[in-house]
Amino acid sequence: MRIQISGLSKTYKGGVHALAGLDLDVPTGMYGLLGSNGAGKTTLMRILAGILKPTSGTVRVGGHDITTPDGRLAVQRTLGYLPQDLGVYPDLTARRFLDYIALLKGLDSRPTRRRRIGELLEVVALTEHADRRLKGFSGGMLRRVGVAQALLADPRLLVVDEPTTGLDPEERIRLRTLLSQLAGDRTVLLSTHIVDDVAQTSRSVAVLAKGRLVFQGKVGELTALAGRRVWNVTTSGPPPASGRIVSALPDGAGTRYRVVAPEPPAPHAQPAEPTLEDGYLALMEELPLKRGQSRESIA
Repeated sequence: MRIQISGLSKTYKGGVHALAGLDLDVPTGMYGLLGSNGAGKTTLMRILAGILKPTSGTVRVGGHDITTPDGRLAVQRTLGYLPQDLGVYPDLTARRFLDYIALLKGLDSRPTRRRRIGELLEVVALTEHADRRLKGFSGGMLRRVGVAQALLADPRLLVVDEPTTGLDPEERIRLRTLLSQLAGDRTVLLSTHIVDDVAQTSRSVAVLAKGRLVFQGKVGELTALAGRRVWNVTTSGPPPASGRIVSALPDGAGTRYRVVAPEPPAPHAQPAEPTLEDGYLALMEELPLKRGQSRESIA
């Protein structure tokens, strides 16, 4: 299901510009939306889910204009949404919670609900925990319940907002793998500030910064932005004074720094192969700063 966004803006009370003239084309499949906290990702997710109305611009999902009442209703019927903070009823079991959400989504037939919930509990690997109360679930298990509720109506568009934040490495990998498997012939829009989540799941990515689209293309193209700009510097002295330090690891009697910089940050710097994280940081370094703004605030 294709998403076509043109001139999309959202301004909150007080003149806060969350989105500013956004143009974005999202094809079917897994698609990463990358940006720091405050970049406008959640605002965009909430507009796609029909929760927020844009200030201006158009959003077409599968040919429906979501900025119109009829279009918004048509999209919501084919949409699965996992917000960053999913509210659950802690005293309900996973099965009863999904049954309640299924009723809200119009699945009136009890046998149909029971069959669908059973299928989804198996998909998210929670069958053996189906009759446990949600208050006893880990963060990762709750996220998987969230994925299951988003899939109840077999949506053609699945929108997930920061799904792996706060999860341990094992649960993060499990959830990323699940989302990749769900893509298939549906569109899965993964919004995150965690670069590795996009690197491990998506072929295409868009980057937002302060409500503006600053990159749209293949993951490899974003990585390539750091070509000839990544360096390893090993020293027992002070860290490199120029460039963005990506990592610092003990190395013998000194420290090995990984640095993104347009020029060698030290006389003995050695070039290194770029990663997606390096490309993202290189992109952020190229963005113009507003008065009083720091690089860390946009990256």
